[in-house]
Amino acid sequence: MNGSASTYRETAPSNGYEFSSGAGYDLPEYPFEAPPELQGGPLVRHPVVIVGGGIAGLTLACSLARYGVAAVLIDEDNTVGVKGASSRGICYTQKSLEIFERLGIYERVVAKGVQWSVGRTFAGEDEVFSFDLKQQGNFHLSRQPPFLNIQQFYIEGYLVERIRTLGHVELRWQNRLVAFEQNDACATLTVETPVGRYRIEAEHVIDATGAHSPLRQWLQVPFDTRRGDDRWCIADVRFSKHPPVERHTWIEAPFNENRAVWQHLMADEVWRIDYQMAPDSDPEAVSRESAVRERLARHFGADVEIEIVWVGPYTYRSECVHAMRHGRVFLIGDAAKVMSPFGARGGNSAIADADNLAWKLAAVLKGQADASLLASYNEERIEAAQQNVCVTNRTARFLRPADGVERLFRQATIGLARQYPFARSLINTGRMAVANPYSRSSACTYRAGSGAGLSVQNVRFAWADGTRGCVNDLLDWAAGSLLVLVFGDLSAAALQRLRRLCLDAPVRSVQVLGLDATAQALEHVRDPQGHLQGSCHVFGHAWALLRPDGYLAATGESVDAQLVSAIERCLGLRGETP
Repeated sequence: MNGSASTYRETAPSNGYEFSSGAGYDLPEYPFEAPPELQGGPLVRHPVVIVGGGIAGLTLACSLARYGVAAVLIDEDNTVGVKGASSRGICYTQKSLEIFERLGIYERVVAKGVQWSVGRTFAGEDEVFSFDLKQQGNFHLSRQPPFLNIQQFYIEGYLVERIRTLGHVELRWQNRLVAFEQNDACATLTVETPVGRYRIEAEHVIDATGAHSPLRQWLQVPFDTRRGDDRWCIADVRFSKHPPVERHTWIEAPFNENRAVWQHLMADEVWRIDYQMAPDSDPEAVSRESAVRERLARHFGADVEIEIVWVGPYTYRSECVHAMRHGRVFLIGDAAKVMSPFGARGGNSAIADADNLAWKLAAVLKGQADASLLASYNEERIEAAQQNVCVTNRTARFLRPADGVERLFRQATIGLARQYPFARSLINTGRMAVANPYSRSSACTYRAGSGAGLSVQNVRFAWADGTRGCVNDLLDWAAGSLLVLVFGDLSAAALQRLRRLCLDAPVRSVQVLGLDATAQALEHVRDPQGHLQGSCHVFGHAWALLRPDGYLAATGESVDAQLVSAIERCLGLRGETP
């Protein structure tokens, strides 16, 4: 499979935002360094080559570096974000923030970003829906907040710096993939640079090139697609008088011809305002500075002082591949699926893709798991992709309903929500992203009420010496191995079995006790409020098997063959269907 190649040229600044305007963002630039392959010599085979340095590719690279796995990342640009254009993704979920903590960038992200949990939705002047995520049980126990807003390029920049600190992963800027082929032995990539071309081989190739993936085209990957006629215009602006920090949305905004509007605060006191435009809008016309200023004046008042940081129109579409693995190529992020931005599911899904794949690649490459474990990446993340595309498509249809039943449903919902609380949950301006559950994974052991396939919140507990810890601390301590949490007393036989498991397999074990219980295991923690046990969906004397990505692989009651079987399945060592 080959792609056409030409003389190396710089990446287009707009990257699809051809009518963007504004001062733009000051993005870092990374120097081009000639790869050693340009000096000639035999082909070098790398265990992992990542193509694309956006948030998906960099998250995966940072995760592999944390596990000590060597990799090469190539990116055709010399910066993060969209060069000179937009902030792109801005809203990051609790699960993503928990991942960032494990990667070592969370403190920088939380210091720069804006935390929020309250969302309010209006139809005209009437508030028709509101929520506070801190009051919801699936959010309030984690060390991380429910959501945080920050421009995507900041996170990408933090990841670049963290990768450099960790080592193991080589970042190659201004390296563009122009041809690709694969066989039973390896994949071969042809890469173009400002000073010439070279070829490299890879055992595994990660396609993180985004929605216009050349690899997806060369591999002729089948996918489903749906393209809407909705038009939107983003405005990233600073104000002399500040709007509320809460997330505000309008289904019908009087100041925007009764079309939808989104309003979010980001880092640097920049607000992201999304305006829904008429379906037949001219992208160039709606993004002109004069038109944007007029729109903002209607929204915030004629006397408001505004600095336009960036403006860009967009149309949404949804795409989802039929499979996220094709031979040696794994698709992650927008290379696998594209969805409308409602509910912040795009970038957060990409981060979860990377986190899911990283520990599995590391386990296989280190000889700790069978190569069949990699099949579970597609099983789990294609299910998540399908869920997210389905949810965002429903929101898109509510915001831009077709004539007939869809429009009648929307009108009835808004009318009822103005008067009756029961109807307010039907208002759909975006179901906020969550950690997707996995219900059909070969890496999980399912039984009724087991909690297998669910994400465990980063809850707090007490170490044996009384100091505070959290789930991520335990995952760090496990260092890429599976983690068995055993709740309550341990018999001598159970303790001996756990010791043998930890010697024979990539497994670490911790006893979890109440405040005054006597420890039988050297490695033990205290869970006086039961938050750790509750987050693992077990009660009384039980065990929970946690994966390095913070997901439950299995739960059970007795330390017996059932636990051994669950560990084998989680490492790809058992072939039967769960």
